[in-house]
Amino acid sequence: MNSFFDTPPERRGSGSYKWDSPGGSDDIIPLWVADMDFRTAPAVIEALRARTEHGIFGYTHVPEEYYNAITRWYGMRYDVTLPADVHPIYTQGVVPAISAAIKALTRPGDGVAVMTPVYNCFFSSIRNNGCMTVDVPLRRIDSADSFTYGIDFGNLEKTLSDDRTPVLLFCNPHNPACRAWTRDELQQVYDICRATGTIMLSDEIHGDITMPGYRFTPVASLDGDPLGHTVTFSSPSKAFNIAGLQIANIITSSPRLRYLIDRAINDNEVCDVNPFGVTALIAAYNHGGEWLDSLTDYIHANYLYLTETLNRRLPSIKAARLEATYLAWLDVSFTGMPDHDLEEYLREHHRVWLNAGSMYGQEGYLRVNLATSRARLAEGLDRFINGINSIITLG
Repeated sequence: MNSFFDTPPERRGSGSYKWDSPGGSDDIIPLWVADMDFRTAPAVIEALRARTEHGIFGYTHVPEEYYNAITRWYGMRYDVTLPADVHPIYTQGVVPAISAAIKALTRPGDGVAVMTPVYNCFFSSIRNNGCMTVDVPLRRIDSADSFTYGIDFGNLEKTLSDDRTPVLLFCNPHNPACRAWTRDELQQVYDICRATGTIMLSDEIHGDITMPGYRFTPVASLDGDPLGHTVTFSSPSKAFNIAGLQIANIITSSPRLRYLIDRAINDNEVCDVNPFGVTALIAAYNHGGEWLDSLTDYIHANYLYLTETLNRRLPSIKAARLEATYLAWLDVSFTGMPDHDLEEYLREHHRVWLNAGSMYGQEGYLRVNLATSRARLAEGLDRFINGINSIITLG
């Protein structure tokens, strides 16, 4: 299936946020926003085509088939049984779902714990609800040619013991740290939350994109009734490149948490979804597994290409070990240039667009989107390396 991913369609002029945003141009290579340059799974395209031919796109009733597809996916892919009475709350996206949950479960002035570096919309969702971000930084763990991150469990327990921090907003798998958390790590986080009375909110939007040799563990699969004490946010939008169809789910079996969050979803008027999102989710979860396996293999090969190229041409740059997501995380601190300035310099002078690490709460890094063709990644890397070398030469 490599030919499918090697020849992505032209996206310029399609209204793409990634390709048509101000700041881009006809000669820039965008490796920033977390969407893919690939067409979604053929099964999803066929289902959407059939839905389009109906020709009527009114208010949408979400059928039982939708919930069955979610239950089937969790059981087939992750050996997780979602009880029949745990109907996910559907909504327009994971970020609106997170924002609604924070609104429902906190009061203005409360703290919400996060582990940086972390997805930038965590910060805005916390801020927009009048809460304070409480940082529990991840621990960097270095090896000879790469690095990864671990959790500071002592700091986490100390932080969550404060009654003024009633919520942990957790990223599983972690963006941008590339971690597919192990079951033991997740169990320890959950046990700390239970012991301290903290509500664990788990953003699992990247869960379906896990690299060979690693496994995604849903929080719902842990010991100790996690469905009754946590909230999971999930969506096929990242794995199947359908973010624009605006569909996501909130999963909990706690009547109290469900009521409060459902109320906030309705208060924020993000309780209605469009018919294409419903159709796409059903098709993806029922028929998209084989395509997804091919996708993750291709992304993993892109990651290997990136690390081999950097090791050969620019060994001063280390990449985090990619366990999950399609987002590489590069340490560029040796350049001495603030990463926001570096992002701008590379975009303006070398026509490649990456994300600055400071956006995610950690200065000195760049995030690279690997979900593009090998040829485009190669050209983007070439521009990136030439740009870094020009800085070294000037410095």
